[in-house]
Amino acid sequence: MKKLSRFIKILIIAVVIIFVLFKVGDKIYEYFSPLSNDGYTSPHIYLFDRETGNTIYEKNVHSKTYPASLTKIMTAIVALENIDNLSEITPIDVETYQDMVDQNASMAGFYGREAVTYRDLLYGTILSSGGEAANSLAIHVAGNVKDFVQMMNAKAAQLGLEDTHFTNPDGLHDKKQYTTAHDMAKLLDYALDNGHFKAIFTKETFQTTSTPDHPEGILLESTVLTYLNKEEQKGFEIIGGKSGTTYEAGQCWATLGVVENQEYISIVMGAPLEDISQPDQAQITDTLKLFKHIKSGK
Repeated sequence: MKKLSRFIKILIIAVVIIFVLFKVGDKIYEYFSPLSNDGYTSPHIYLFDRETGNTIYEKNVHSKTYPASLTKIMTAIVALENIDNLSEITPIDVETYQDMVDQNASMAGFYGREAVTYRDLLYGTILSSGGEAANSLAIHVAGNVKDFVQMMNAKAAQLGLEDTHFTNPDGLHDKKQYTTAHDMAKLLDYALDNGHFKAIFTKETFQTTSTPDHPEGILLESTVLTYLNKEEQKGFEIIGGKSGTTYEAGQCWATLGVVENQEYISIVMGAPLEDISQPDQAQITDTLKLFKHIKSGK
């Protein structure tokens, strides 16, 4: 009996050891797999094929992280679905404009009370990541920021973004505002089905409406496309994107790229940020590597 008992104990220990080795082996394989070994800096990555829905690469896709200005993807699509006329005049809200200035938020360049159009605000929100544009959209669409945020969360629930919650339309840091790479990819995939959103998201520059404050309008530039070098995109092309950066969220990019006439969405989030005035742009490096992998794998 003692021998049998000892045998059972040894068997149990062996099973436990095999289980642990299996799990550790999985992690080792994941770490040394071709993609991971390429040196990705971003801790949250999701890359998938829009046509087939197939995942090309994923890393911590369901781990919660801060969205920074990727938030404005939701801001723009909620606004678009509730605007009848993009040419309608919508003055910049003064109170939230001043709040954005006080918080040193990224701005499109509009002034308080400047009479711009919904179209201007949408391009200012996505291309220049303008905090004043995002908040003015929220107020003109919903009447106030709080009600607009409720609309954002309602849309998140409708889309099944179970690990996403919004507290503001501008993406400034709030510990209660969070998402995942998977949810953000799902949101972007949905938004891109809207023709107006896709046109904005894939525009490199846009000249806003002439106003007394800006007689020639404002030249808005994409915070993604203007940072890309065409020569680095051999065999693929990144045709649109949205950036997001805070110390808490790190460096984030949500992009749309094309490989052999097929569209792919890439989400990279959380690349460490030491100095916001001199970012190392690790999210750009990661994004380019991801699209190069698609090309090399075909």
